[in-house]
Amino acid sequence: MSDQTRNVTPGRRPGTVRLEDKTEVAIPAGWELLPPGDAGLTRRLKALGPSWTVQEKKGRRVFSRGVLAPAENIRRAREEVEAKRADPKYERQLEQARKRREAKQEVYVEDFKGAIVAFLNFHPIHAGFADQLAELVAAHATPVGSGTVARTERIPIEERASAATIAWMRHHTTDYDNMHIARVRGERRQVRGQLAKASLRVLQRYRRGEKIPGTCPLKKALDRIQEPNAFYPDDEEE
Repeated sequence: MSDQTRNVTPGRRPGTVRLEDKTEVAIPAGWELLPPGDAGLTRRLKALGPSWTVQEKKGRRVFSRGVLAPAENIRRAREEVEAKRADPKYERQLEQARKRREAKQEVYVEDFKGAIVAFLNFHPIHAGFADQLAELVAAHATPVGSGTVARTERIPIEERASAATIAWMRHHTTDYDNMHIARVRGERRQVRGQLAKASLRVLQRYRRGEKIPGTCPLKKALDRIQEPNAFYPDDEEE
């Protein structure tokens, strides 16, 4: 089995792991664990030969616990990566890659704001509110690593924009964060669905160009939040 690359989970006993079929086996002799945290080193190690990626699922999330591989491969991978990173060319390549990522992120943020404004489809007299809301939602949802629905590529940007907007409104225009929701399967999703319908009803008033009263939850939220980088509760994907 040590000649195969596979995903495993921690075993119940020290020095063991579980295979995909739940069989518990001993870690091959001479193998060590490379802890997670250095993607470049991990990629180089996996390129040197068979390895076992240790993953552990907690709830709906899967966490990496590192990569098991022959100790000699880990030593060799470290040496090769260190030598590469010591080369002045490496720093220049990193800087160029950083600038490309930043440029790509700037384009995405602008595209995302545009998608939000299109989803809102506010009457021209409320265009200012649409721009303000788009700025706030994008500031929260688009940062790399935020883990929000805006960062997924599984759905079109139009759907990401609408989901992110509704999620923002759930936290800022409803009492969702203070609600006591029964720990019953599907209950939280049902509550979110009800709140989403309420948020859409609020948006319809802006789309129709109605006069917005001071009691409007969205208007109150926009008036209250002055800084795009103000604190936001953790957001979950829709």
